[in-house]
Amino acid sequence: MPGPSTQYRAFARLKLNDAHWRVLQAMAQGHLLKSHRDLEGHKVYQLHPLDGPPAPVDPDIVAYLAEHRLIDSNKKFPAATYWLTARAREVLAIEPLGVHSVNAPSHAHADERSV
Repeated sequence: MPGPSTQYRAFARLKLNDAHWRVLQAMAQGHLLKSHRDLEGHKVYQLHPLDGPPAPVDPDIVAYLAEHRLIDSNKKFPAATYWLTARAREVLAIEPLGVHSVNAPSHAHADERSV
């Protein structure tokens, strides 16, 4: 099993901005990220809170999180549901029951955080 320094190096390549963090934190708190396709095949991403209307999510945010294996989906058509991967839970420093620490390193720029 890799040690802490190996994990840190693996996460150091991630460049998560505030929008990335908001989506990951919302998902960690129980919000559902879903993609929906319309009849023309256009994909729309929405974050569904526990209470209230869904909020749109930029496709580039979802693509970045998926490319960096922070989220995955059931790949269903016409609507897919996304979840946090084990890697995302490590990045967020959460346990299955909730978020324990989502603070960015103090040396990181406020708009883009290196993990």
